[in-house]
Amino acid sequence: MGAPKRNRKKYERPSAMWNKQRIEEEHKLKEVYGLKNLRELWKATSELRRVKRNAREVLSGRSTQKTGTDIINRLARYNIVKEDAITDDLLVLKPESILERRLQTVVFRRGMAKSLRQSRQLIAHGFIAINGSRVKSPGYLVRKDEESNIGYYKPINLEIKPVAEQSTAEQTAVKAEPAQAPGGKGE
Repeated sequence: MGAPKRNRKKYERPSAMWNKQRIEEEHKLKEVYGLKNLRELWKATSELRRVKRNAREVLSGRSTQKTGTDIINRLARYNIVKEDAITDDLLVLKPESILERRLQTVVFRRGMAKSLRQSRQLIAHGFIAINGSRVKSPGYLVRKDEESNIGYYKPINLEIKPVAEQSTAEQTAVKAEPAQAPGGKGE
């Protein structure tokens, strides 16, 4: 949980809050990636903004602490950029590159769930594990080496019978049972 003093927002709200074009683009991304709310998109955007700011500092020569290779290696671990990328490549990243690395999206893309909403539900209910340990956060960023170790934590049957089959099966079961008189005794 951590100390209450250390809890901070991990995102920044957009500066132009009521820009129609931005709102439409964000809602499209929300639907494409099955996000619960726009806050999840703002987290990815804020992370991307921080990466771009660090890359600009490295390119301008102002940064003494970080080098461009440190930033690239970190993003390459998450498979956001290639390992042979240059610092200029970081400036053209889009939020989609981070959203593709969320556990929710990776589970869906690997075919472990039928939809993004189902993958989110499987993760939240504890059916998905990485390296055998349960992960309950759909926003977890999956590293490149963890991607092959994603599996089910406990067995689950995702087969769903169509509604028409269910109703005919129920009708057959009802017909097979003999009807009893209201008195309770069969005569």
